[in-house]
Amino acid sequence: MPNIITLDNLSKAIANRVGIDLEEARRDAGFVLDIFGFDNRVIDNVLNPEDRQLFYILEEEGMLTTEREETTLYDGREWRTHYWIIRKDVILQYAQDASKSNRAALSEKMQRVTDISDEVIYDSLDDQMWVTKKFAEEE
Repeated sequence: MPNIITLDNLSKAIANRVGIDLEEARRDAGFVLDIFGFDNRVIDNVLNPEDRQLFYILEEEGMLTTEREETTLYDGREWRTHYWIIRKDVILQYAQDASKSNRAALSEKMQRVTDISDEVIYDSLDDQMWVTKKFAEEE
């Protein structure tokens, strides 16, 4: 049975990974699902530049990816078509992850820091934050 992404799945995944509240994540998830409909990929041209920013964020988190097709036109020119692909397996995994993302944890810590000097900010981060980032970069 193919993986099915619901509004709740995508909302939770966005909230967990991007570090925004569930209500805002639900609005973003609704927009993304409206764009994709019942398809796994959409052509990039359907997005305006402001909407594309959300897709870039989700791509950075691994929930979306891109691909392109190249076609030779009758006059010999190359035509490229860019697509966004939804990664259902990743979204379902992130939706199940009840722990908050690095960004969410960092955002919470930053809200509690009143002195924003570099030294104070880095001192406020716990060791787990550094280890998590290191492992994410190695993958």
